[in-house]
Amino acid sequence: MIYPLFLTLHLFAALIFIGTVFFEVLFLESIRKQLPARVMLLVEQGIGRRARSLMPWVLLVLFGAGLGMVGLRYLPVLASPLASSFGTLLAIKIAVAVSVLLHFLVAMFLFKSGRMSPRYLQFIHGSLFCHMVVIVLLAKGMFYLTW
Repeated sequence: MIYPLFLTLHLFAALIFIGTVFFEVLFLESIRKQLPARVMLLVEQGIGRRARSLMPWVLLVLFGAGLGMVGLRYLPVLASPLASSFGTLLAIKIAVAVSVLLHFLVAMFLFKSGRMSPRYLQFIHGSLFCHMVVIVLLAKGMFYLTW
C-alpha cells in the first residue's frame, strides 16, 4: 500500500517541478520580448521568490518518494543495472535526476551568495529543461523499451 503512495507523491512533485521549468523556459522567455523590462523584472522576481520557497519542498518530496520507491521495489534491479533494459534505463534516469538536484543546489547557492546572473539563470533553465525531457523519455522508456 505504501508504494502507490510514494508513486503518487513522486508523480505530483515531478509534475510541479517539470511544469515550473517548462513554464519558465517556454513561456517566460517569449513573454520577455513583449513586456517592458521593468515589468518583466517584477514578474521574474515574483516567480523567483515563489519558486525558491516552494521548490525545496517539491524536490524533497520528489527525491524522498523516489528513494522510497527504489527501496521498496527497485533495489534488486539496481544491484545489477546492466542485466536488463529496465535497470539500465532506471540507473540512467537516477543519474540524470542527481544532476538535476545538483543544478538546483548550485542555483540556490548562486542566489544566496548574490552571484546569480541572468546568463547563469538562462543556462540553468535550459539545462534543466533538457534534463526534464530526458527524464520523462527515460521514465516512459523503462516500461516500453527492451533489448
